[in-house]
Amino acid sequence: MLPSLCTHSLLALSLIGRATALWKGFNLPANNPSGNCKSQEDWAHDFSVLKGLPGGFSSARLYASSDCNTLAAAVPAAIASGTKLLVGVWTEDNAHYEAEKAALVQAVQQHGTGWVVAVSVGSEDLYRGDTDAATLARQINEVRALLCNLGACGVEVGHVDTWTAWVDPRNEDVIRASDWVGHDGYPYFEGSGIEQGYSAYEQNLQKTRDTVNRVKPGVWVWVTETGWPVSGGMLGSAVASVSNAEAYWKSVACEAFSNAHTFWYTLQDYLSSPSFGVVDKDFKPLVNEVVEDAAAHNEPATEDHRPSSSSKPNAVDLMREEERFSKHKVEQLAIVKEAELLVSLSNGVVSIHDLKTYQLQETLLKTKGATAFAVTSNIVKDASTDVPSIVSRLAVAVKRRVILWSWHDSELQSDTSELTLATGVKTLTWATGTKLVAGLTSTYVLVNVETSAVTDIIGPGSIGGAPGQDGGRFGGVGVSTISYMGLGGVAPKPLATHLGQGEMLLAKDINTLFIDTEGQSLGRRQIPWAVAPEAIGYSYPYLLALQATRGTLEVRNPETLTLLQTISLPNASQLHIPQPYISLAHAGKGFLVLSDRCIWRMGALGYDSQINALVDRSRLDEAISLLDMLEDALLTDKEGRLREIKILKAQLLFDLRRYRESLDLFTEVSAPPQRVIQLFPPIIAGHTSSQLKVSDGVKGAEGPTGEDKTDSMKRENSGMNVQPKLDKKTSEDFGSSRRSTDDSRTASDEATTSSLAASQPSDARPMLEGKDLKAATAELRPFLVSARTRLQRYLNPDGTLKDAQARSDTAASRVQEAQELLLAHVPASAEERRQQMVETARLVDTTLFRAYMFASPSLAGPLFRLDNFCDPDVVKEKLIETGRYNDLVDFLYGKGLHQQALELLERFGKQEQRDEKASQLAGPQRTVAYLQNLPAEKIDLILHFVSWPLDENPELGMEVFLADSERAETLPRQRVLDFLEKKDRALAVRYLKHIIQELDDRTASFHQRLAEDYIQGLKQQGGVSGRSTPPGWKEDTLEFLRSSHSYRPYKALQMLSADDPNLYEARAIVLCKMGQHRQALDIYVFKMKDPGKAEDYCNQVQLAEFSTASAPKKGQRSTATDLEDKTTSIYHTLLSLYLSPPRPHKPQWGPALSILAKHGARMPASSTLELIPEVLPIKELESYFRGRIRSANTIVNESRLISSLRSSLAFSEEAKLRLGDGIPSGNGGRNRHVLITEDRVCGVCYKRFGGSAIKVLPK
Repeated sequence: MLPSLCTHSLLALSLIGRATALWKGFNLPANNPSGNCKSQEDWAHDFSVLKGLPGGFSSARLYASSDCNTLAAAVPAAIASGTKLLVGVWTEDNAHYEAEKAALVQAVQQHGTGWVVAVSVGSEDLYRGDTDAATLARQINEVRALLCNLGACGVEVGHVDTWTAWVDPRNEDVIRASDWVGHDGYPYFEGSGIEQGYSAYEQNLQKTRDTVNRVKPGVWVWVTETGWPVSGGMLGSAVASVSNAEAYWKSVACEAFSNAHTFWYTLQDYLSSPSFGVVDKDFKPLVNEVVEDAAAHNEPATEDHRPSSSSKPNAVDLMREEERFSKHKVEQLAIVKEAELLVSLSNGVVSIHDLKTYQLQETLLKTKGATAFAVTSNIVKDASTDVPSIVSRLAVAVKRRVILWSWHDSELQSDTSELTLATGVKTLTWATGTKLVAGLTSTYVLVNVETSAVTDIIGPGSIGGAPGQDGGRFGGVGVSTISYMGLGGVAPKPLATHLGQGEMLLAKDINTLFIDTEGQSLGRRQIPWAVAPEAIGYSYPYLLALQATRGTLEVRNPETLTLLQTISLPNASQLHIPQPYISLAHAGKGFLVLSDRCIWRMGALGYDSQINALVDRSRLDEAISLLDMLEDALLTDKEGRLREIKILKAQLLFDLRRYRESLDLFTEVSAPPQRVIQLFPPIIAGHTSSQLKVSDGVKGAEGPTGEDKTDSMKRENSGMNVQPKLDKKTSEDFGSSRRSTDDSRTASDEATTSSLAASQPSDARPMLEGKDLKAATAELRPFLVSARTRLQRYLNPDGTLKDAQARSDTAASRVQEAQELLLAHVPASAEERRQQMVETARLVDTTLFRAYMFASPSLAGPLFRLDNFCDPDVVKEKLIETGRYNDLVDFLYGKGLHQQALELLERFGKQEQRDEKASQLAGPQRTVAYLQNLPAEKIDLILHFVSWPLDENPELGMEVFLADSERAETLPRQRVLDFLEKKDRALAVRYLKHIIQELDDRTASFHQRLAEDYIQGLKQQGGVSGRSTPPGWKEDTLEFLRSSHSYRPYKALQMLSADDPNLYEARAIVLCKMGQHRQALDIYVFKMKDPGKAEDYCNQVQLAEFSTASAPKKGQRSTATDLEDKTTSIYHTLLSLYLSPPRPHKPQWGPALSILAKHGARMPASSTLELIPEVLPIKELESYFRGRIRSANTIVNESRLISSLRSSLAFSEEAKLRLGDGIPSGNGGRNRHVLITEDRVCGVCYKRFGGSAIKVLPK
């Protein structure tokens, strides 16, 4: 007979967590059973029915948003009844999908998101094949971005589908895109009988979880649909009936509601077949188990519900009693769930029973003398097929041996294995599915059951040592038991328990050791137990230790090892924690503590309440540690709570004068800058400061009542959410939060921290001064730099928000999150958010400026040379006060206050006596440099303030316009030229030369003005504006007139007198531009009498004409001789002037013969000979004729050479065609062989050659 359960049940735990934040509800369609759409009243009635069920269901799942105006009707009813909704967005076609999104947007805009559990994009789309994974993943991201744009980035978005769809590798993109995964599982539709219903449900759910954990670890799997029909047909072995529905509810619902967010299918559908509804048409329960089990899984554990020892126990129904289960006392029980077996240890023998009938199946005779056993079940993938299966193992300790049995998918394997250890085995604990921790007499070992490898675990004290230390009689006896050996004491039992994140705790006596699943020490400090615990365990997320000698249960944080709670449980001797079948993270469902006559059922407050309690007690490190350990779904806004508590901790560290740690923590959580800045005095924070300004005369002085005035002052409202009091408990909390790697702090350090915290008043923050203020300011600067860097990522320099629409959905979400982190309160509208971000940026930059000026004034300058939002009034006042005028100029430039900056520069630049504080501003240099950096839009300011630098130093002043920079080149040139002509014509000419010759400006008006200025300089003997002509003026003028093509030659010719010898050559160049070559040559020959320049002129004209001559026709060569034979040559014109000059000039035989000798071949022969007078001896024309003959011979020789080259080329090509190129794998020529087979096809048309005639080309 099984031992009976004591009827006393106490609910005594206030901090240990249980998964009370799990959603549970029903699937509700948008239509009534009759088919018509539900109204708001219908929805209100459905929600009322859910609430009225025993235990109360406070959530429901909807399939769509727009169908039947689902959200428009359901959301107001849900808000009124306090029901939360899992919203569905249908994706079957684009029009429907857009309507669904629009309905969701309207509901969120109208009602906020307090009614939303989560959003499901699509339902069983992958199972039906309506879409593909890539499209569905994109739609999930679209809906998430849509919600984020509405300020609802915290709403989780996922998808609902069958387990067969989730395990399909093609759908893994959907898992990666989802915040959660919805699992639909119906053993009925798979044809499983009710006897296999639970196992089928559990196996399929585990397959989904296994796939999700592999693809995207940490994502929760929700049970979104499951149930058993109360009526309908028969599928395979599955029978629809009320009794089967009750059995399925009892076996599945109870556990599902405790382990995951679960939505049952369905509440009411009495007209459907099969019908899954748990209530009839009158809303009366069809499945009676709903009454009891719903209530059992909905009671929250609070201290108000804790009954006293005299409370009347709840009635317990005896469901079954097995009188002859065992002949002897049952020492240990365990379940192999997948194989539906019950394992028991009785009288030193392990037996196996049927889990349903309790009938003995087998007694494991090998286990005679067994002292303990351990069972584990795990999902294992086959190495060859990659198919997952459930592997369960049973390990039994028999003296020094460990005997192993295993089940694969509920089938017992025939082979067993056996390992022999050094000494007797006291306890067994599975570390993983293949590794076992065995507690021996005085040591622990880690056993790999697959490889049979045994690893010694080395630990402190009685935990164990190196091999060979296990044989003594008193081996393993600790300090708490050795004094009792004479009185019959026994060695302490080696204890072990799982912790989260692949960690284990070993405990023996008062010694502890934290190890990983490889048996390696984690290097953490020991738990400070005063006496050895009787039992240890882990109930998510806390470490439990039962101190039987004291009758207490200790609750500790496994990360910090801090004792959080001590519960008095008189005579308690055993600790029972349910096996977490799904995952260790869901193991915080409560546990049992047993004494001889009582069982205490330990429940818990909600996790949010636990966090609040720790914060109220100023145990911030414990609250942070608890938040880090808990999963997101178990808390309301975990990220926000964690951030807020860290901010509170940073504030407390600041009050403890631990400035670096405080500001580092502020930076880590991206604390709103205002909350950090207000901790500083007005000299740093300005009007934002929350510190009281205490005058030197009253500081520390006592008032009439003897009270210190500093302590009596009240702090101004700082806008902080919470300001916890500092007490000794707080300082202890700071010291306890570190693991062994941070245990270097000594007891004296902690005592100092404690005294500082205890002495700090909670309602006032005294003024920071002296070294403290300098130290705090030094740590503040990196925080402000980090804050302004984050702000610049989302805020343009002109104060507008950067476009988030151009980013991806994920990026847009990050923008929203970053804004929430930087702003204390995020407004709803974009414009208000922009204004608040600008105000925050102004506060950050202005405070950074004050910090620089207080500690390192030299760093203020570089800040101004960057885009900043500093308050101009604050900066100007401070810089003028300190005489930092150069930095003030930089700041005014950055702010665009150029008028003020240039007026300041002019005032200091013109001073005859230099001001020592503004020595860098003396003279025009600083003004010129400032003007060079102004954009072209500021031309009015540039021209106004460049005047005085031009007066004092024209060479320096002109650098504003002549500098090799983009800004100087983009200035409006006409405005600059007009200004310079009024100022000084010489400066205008210099500017014209710069823009034409260096910037290649081809504006005709500029070229004309420069041409006129050049000519005017040549005409006036005194030069421009009465000054002497600069060196090289004439050469520059002639070169410009010759090279420029943009001025008007006829206007320039009007300015050039024909009688001024200084203008002869300039006039000739202009005439050339006009095409009047004879007149130009007339000037060179008869006025300048310079044959050399006349010949150069002809060369230039001839070269220009030859380069523009038309190209020869195809197959015809054009030569210079041919060209000159057809057209009149410029040399012919010059020759005519020499031989037939106008009166009264005489022929010039020497220059004429020189032209004939040099250029005779370029002139037409007939007209040239006609110009030669008969009196000229033939001997004088020898050079002319030689030149003509030489030119003709050159043409003939060139033709012969080209013909020879063509013949050589033809021979080479013919050789390649006949013999090939001689290169391996190259062209083989006509000698190469080509094999034509039946399979050979043409490389162009891909037809078979067959018997066709073929010609093989070289290439």
